[in-house]
Amino acid sequence: MNKTLPMPKTLQAAMAYFSDAQRTFDYAVKFRWPSGEITCPRCEGDKHSFISTRRIWFCKSCKKQFTVKVGTIFEDSAIPMDKWMIAVWMIVNCKNGISSYEIGRALGVTQKSAWFMMHRIRLALHNKNFVRIGGSGKEIEVDETFIGGAARFMHADKRREKITDRGVKGKAAIMGILERGGKVHADVIPTRRKRDLQTRIRAHVKAESAIYTDALMSYVGLNRDYAHKTIDHAERYVDGQVHTNGLENFWSLLKRGLKGTYVNVEPFHLFRYLDEQVFRYNNRATKQHFVGDGDRFQMAMQHIANRRLTYAELTGKGTDSVHHEEAR
Repeated sequence: MNKTLPMPKTLQAAMAYFSDAQRTFDYAVKFRWPSGEITCPRCEGDKHSFISTRRIWFCKSCKKQFTVKVGTIFEDSAIPMDKWMIAVWMIVNCKNGISSYEIGRALGVTQKSAWFMMHRIRLALHNKNFVRIGGSGKEIEVDETFIGGAARFMHADKRREKITDRGVKGKAAIMGILERGGKVHADVIPTRRKRDLQTRIRAHVKAESAIYTDALMSYVGLNRDYAHKTIDHAERYVDGQVHTNGLENFWSLLKRGLKGTYVNVEPFHLFRYLDEQVFRYNNRATKQHFVGDGDRFQMAMQHIANRRLTYAELTGKGTDSVHHEEAR
């Protein structure tokens, strides 16, 4: 990333900054080709001519034209880049998420277009290269949750029923892995069986980490590679250092967005909303490390290239489908 690239610090400043079409174009180019070498996204050729009046390149190798959008999450979109920039800014900086209705009203596009835009942006927020966390002396929390309902304040018998999976039919299971003082990784999981949970733990957590989980039997055997301690959530939620309160906080943020902002999220798309919340959480400001809205925006923009999501891929349906996955 170009360190000298100027960056607005607020939404209002960003809207003013990106109101200039040439400046928006120059900004997008720097993130599309961070090395500074513009190459054809189709053949990777570096011999091309630029048609400034149309802001397009003509590749001399494959004889094809391309724009700054080709080969990015913006490809084949008729929506101007200034609106895309503001959409990215808003989605990465709204703590509880923002609905497609609100994005649509703010940008002057339809709810359907805003919904599609937001899922393309979520693709950029997905972390393809999650680095294994933990290690000797590091504390890791592992927990699962179901979307819908809460067990914390239930009667003990009802809480145990929920915690052991009874009464959660039709709900999606999510697993979270969090390093205290660090980052979180979260996945939609098919089951809470030992193989599904422990495979993910071993893929994402270094050996010799201290791992804290609930008393689910699926975690039995982790002590062969980790310093594993459990807390029985049917009895209590904290036992000294042994707790999963960090993940409980993450679950709270996630569910607040899903229930209060998006409301009717289809299970098929749940992982995309999860990517959005994980991105914001992992790039949050802390006492040790300040992260501003402009910083978070630039982090997202670094991942716009070499990712594309078509409407057919997103929905598996025809282009006439209308989606009302989110509440007003």
